[in-house]
Amino acid sequence: MDKDPDMLEKSILEATATLLACGIDPERSILFLQSHVETHSQLAWVLGTLTTMPRLAQLPQFKEKSKTIKEIPLGLYTYPVLQAADILLYNATEVPIGEDNLQHIQLAQHLARGFNRIYGPTFVVPKPIIEDGLSKRLRSLRKPENKMSKSELDPKSRISLIDSPDEIIEKMRKAITDFTSSVTYDIENRPGVSNLIEIHSLCTGQTTDEIVESMIHLDTGKYKIVVAEVLIEFLRPIRSKLLEYLQSPEELIQILTKGGEKAKLISNPVWESVCYKMGISPRRQWYSLPRVERKLKEMS
Repeated sequence: MDKDPDMLEKSILEATATLLACGIDPERSILFLQSHVETHSQLAWVLGTLTTMPRLAQLPQFKEKSKTIKEIPLGLYTYPVLQAADILLYNATEVPIGEDNLQHIQLAQHLARGFNRIYGPTFVVPKPIIEDGLSKRLRSLRKPENKMSKSELDPKSRISLIDSPDEIIEKMRKAITDFTSSVTYDIENRPGVSNLIEIHSLCTGQTTDEIVESMIHLDTGKYKIVVAEVLIEFLRPIRSKLLEYLQSPEELIQILTKGGEKAKLISNPVWESVCYKMGISPRRQWYSLPRVERKLKEMS
């Protein structure tokens, strides 16, 4: 997590503006800051008592990211448990994910079943929805053997929706391909140029075969510019809306605030149910619950 408060606040507003620009309607969806709904961290602590350190250490994202960090923060290690809390607090039935997050959903399922087994039916066991198309395997522009990720340190490895046309062209020019100049689709042997073809396909709706056939006269250097131009046009309306939203930070904050209030209305009863079943209910009425009265009589 970025430790610069100003940069973190900027990233929050940009993420909110991005979701809105992509068509998320705050009247139909709930946008909020996780840190403003305290039940997330509270439930994460409870769920953390139901899993083990060896299991968390085997999760793919931790294994991958810990290779590049000298001193591994505890937050990276326990993040999947917090992610499970994010899901279970809202009784989510289905969760759209990438393939690399499948084990995280399996952890959430394991924790839900474990709690339900110990304390009785409480959580819905969520099912993953995995995207089955080209978008599920977009690769880094700089290391095409890896997926494209916003957490990658090199900003030239990815296309951001807020990137200007000049930035997109520059990133495409720097995109790693190989020493073969022709434009062919071979995801195993030519991941770099194949990645560009997939981006092209997602932006235009053309198949990879149609693109290869139409670009047979170009070398990869010139083809990169073609992909850049296609990408610029595809992202133009989204980027325009995104920049417009960023001009109204007060509106973004208001959306997040209202979303937080709505999220609490859903998550608080779930957390209260967890506390009641565990015997740690925070409500005053806890003292007058029939089962507690029985226990007190037995003790007297």
